Amino acid sequence: MAIRVVVHGAAGKMGQELVNGLAREPGIEVVGAVDVKAEKPAYPLPDDRGTVPYSADLDKVIAQSKPDVIVDFSVAKATMPMVRVATAKHVAAVIGTTGLTAAEVDEIRGLAAANKVGVVMAPNFALGAVLMMHLAKIAARYLDYAEITELHHHLKADAPSGTALMTAREMAKARGRPFSRPPGTVVFASRGQETEGVTIHSVRLPGLMAHQEVMFGAAGQTLTIRHDTINRECYLPGVIMAVKEVGKREGLVYGLDALLSL
Repeated sequence: MAIRVVVHGAAGKMGQELVNGLAREPGIEVVGAVDVKAEKPAYPLPDDRGTVPYSADLDKVIAQSKPDVIVDFSVAKATMPMVRVATAKHVAAVIGTTGLTAAEVDEIRGLAAANKVGVVMAPNFALGAVLMMHLAKIAARYLDYAEITELHHHLKADAPSGTALMTAREMAKARGRPFSRPPGTVVFASRGQETEGVTIHSVRLPGLMAHQEVMFGAAGQTLTIRHDTINRECYLPGVIMAVKEVGKREGLVYGLDALLSL
């Protein structure tokens, strides 16, 4: 039986990519779409597959389509209302929206546990980006100094990116302590945001999509680990994997690495 999916944030560029990709995936059926910009009651599926219910009203779309999973790539202020509605109705969720606070993530964890429903939340669904973070964690055990530069398109709402923050925290966790900072370091606003001893630099420019470079330094050498997103298609394999796994779990799974057994 196919997994029934509603896409939340379907009018956005990523939402459109998700609808098209998920609709073509064997074992998954797109049954509804939600977006605050919805103006028509039907959302067209690719390849003449027909239409699905489309509305700004999540409750209405859930009632019409009876989904198993809601995939959310919207904006932070829309994600929390979605999670409250979905978990209360025992609908699993896959969340790719970034910019949520630690308190909001804790609330999502509590809602998933209280309603015994699965939620997979990740700051990045690109498998290459997940592997980049994994390799950075390995290097973190051996090198004491690190900085991160993350580059995104100019319309990205949050900075630093969720991926960069998670990378820094996981690197520090892997080594068991924060990174060192060179003696005599003077901190200026232009030097970026410090997290666990790692300085994170954020670049926002037209022409970029999503890129991250982790640079480690040691006496006489540097090590650079970099991931570049070329187009939004790269997120589909990770989202598809999460959609197929989330219904088998209860509670919050944070980070795609847990599904990859890294």
